Amino acid sequence: MQFSYSNPTNIYFGQSQIAAITRAIPSDSKVLVIYGGGSIKKNGVYDQVANALSDHQWQEFSGVEPNPSVETLNKAVEIAKKDNITYLLAVGGGSVIDGTKYVAAASHYEGDGWDILTGKHKVKSAIPLGAVLTLPATGSESNKGAVVTKKSTQDKLSFLSPHVQPKFAVLDPDAMKTLPQRQLINGLVDAWVHVCEQYITKPAEGMVQDGFAEAILKNLKTLGEDFANHDNNAWRANLMWNANQALNGLIGAGVPQDWATHMIGHELTALYGVDHARSLAIIQPSLLRNQIEFKRAKLEQMGQNVFELAQGPDLAERTIDQIESFYHNLQVATQLTEHGTDKPAAVQAVLNQLQTHNMVTLGENQSITLKKIDEILQSAIA
Repeated sequence: MQFSYSNPTNIYFGQSQIAAITRAIPSDSKVLVIYGGGSIKKNGVYDQVANALSDHQWQEFSGVEPNPSVETLNKAVEIAKKDNITYLLAVGGGSVIDGTKYVAAASHYEGDGWDILTGKHKVKSAIPLGAVLTLPATGSESNKGAVVTKKSTQDKLSFLSPHVQPKFAVLDPDAMKTLPQRQLINGLVDAWVHVCEQYITKPAEGMVQDGFAEAILKNLKTLGEDFANHDNNAWRANLMWNANQALNGLIGAGVPQDWATHMIGHELTALYGVDHARSLAIIQPSLLRNQIEFKRAKLEQMGQNVFELAQGPDLAERTIDQIESFYHNLQVATQLTEHGTDKPAAVQAVLNQLQTHNMVTLGENQSITLKKIDEILQSAIA
């Protein structure tokens, strides 16, 4: 294992912690609060944020979509530049936080902000930001990654920079109380796949990383099995904390990581509007079956340690079946139907986008070529 690990995000976890914003953001800051739709005004989160910022100079920007678009976010960049904003506060789920990271970086760049996503511009500085998490899923509240969509070209790309790592994050499970069941399920699935992308690779003798990953997977499995009790303080708190730990950098430190499911899934979201988490559930089982010989050892380990399956020559295959059952029990599909009835055209559309984005060899072994992606899509698309 060779790695450097640091997570400087200060976490305020628990009920009534939104009040911590008052001391977390310097009092002389010019703050731009960024959020999505009107849900935070219905569940009391907006009022709590406003109260916490009562002694600060602040304004707001709303309308950030699920799968945040650069077209919308650039309007916030204009405000940040024009009004000399010195601190950003994201209030929402992963989409709002990812979008705010883009605003933070693009506000310190004079060119086209999309250059950050294409790699043309390397982020050198950004407006500092904090986050109030309302939908646990992505772990974006305490990591340095962001995913942004360009609607005009149906591109969905990501970037990483330590400059956009949130300075602090408020995780109050009460903010989840009014979330629709679909969004809670999406959060559960998203966190699950985040762990899998860092765990179902090849043995690396990372005892802490494997043990922690397996603990999170078992926790998420338990939460999924107990979904009927999701309107429960402990259930909410545990999903929120598990989703955070799934992608704060720790379980992936010094071990192989995959992320091919995400790269292919992003294209389903960009092309067909599939919820991000559900795009992952569509791709992952087919990808695991396609790459089973590379991933057999870790799948067998997962089968034993997470699903408590008996040893046997088909243990890896049975583990994939259990993963697929986990999704089906949550009423999450594992085949794409949003494309309509033209399967060949859908497969080709995804392949074309991946080629455009230079995503032609994926996975921890670089064994997922376009030919393999074609095979995966043939299985994953109905």
